[in-house]
This record gives sequence, structure tokens and C-alpha cells, in this order.
Amino acid sequence: QVQLVESGGGSVQAGGSLTLSCVTSGVTTINPCMAWFRQRPGKKREGVAALYTLAGSAHYSNSVKGRFTISQDKAKNTFYLRMEELQPEDTAIYYCAADLRSRPLKFRYSSAFEGFESADFEYWGQGAQVTVSS
Repeated sequence: QVQLVESGGGSVQAGGSLTLSCVTSGVTTINPCMAWFRQRPGKKREGVAALYTLAGSAHYSNSVKGRFTISQDKAKNTFYLRMEELQPEDTAIYYCAADLRSRPLKFRYSSAFEGFESADFEYWGQGAQVTVSS
């Protein structure tokens, strides 16, 4: 049974940094796609960072590119989201997720949505609140 357990959320002032962690268990596929999503107040869940674990290729939404970094520690079955230069608009509940079939990401940008879609991700963490104050 696949399980994802997150930790590391919290409150920070604008310009600060936080790191989220996601410990995985039960993932037996060779190249899962592990990702971080966020749901901002009044918005849909948006994918902001993804990692195809075998190739080590990382992908980011435009809104976080250059500020967020996704990484993994295979020995600890853990992957991370390092968030820097945080802004109030980054305030959200952040979720880790897994797509065991490593399907291509579906990016979409509009006034209401920035990032990649969540439909192909079968497994989810419980969510971690990140609050950025100005």
C-alpha cells in the first residue's frame, strides 16, 4: 500500500524559506513521478513541481521556477520541496503526490490556474499548511 506522509509546513515572513518533506512507503515502481501541488484559497489544486525519479528530471510551474527546488533522498524514501523567496501569494496547503505510471505532465495557464493538473496522480499526502505574511 502506497503512503505519503508530509511534514515541514509553517508560517514565514515574505522573503523567507521553508522545506517540505514527504516520506514515501510502498512505492515499488522504478520511475514514479513524484510531485508537489498546492491549493491556494479559492483556487483549484495546482501542480508546482515534479520529479521523474529515475532520470532525475525536474519540472516547475512558471510561478515557482527559480525559487522552489524539488529533490529526493532515495536512501530515506523521501522527497523534498525547498521553497525560497516566499511571497504571500505562495500561501496554500501543499500536498505531495505520486503518479506511479509517470505520465506526461499537463501544464495549463489561465487567470485561475497556474501549473500542471492533478488527475493522473493516484496517491496523496495529507497536506501541509504554508502561510507567508507580508
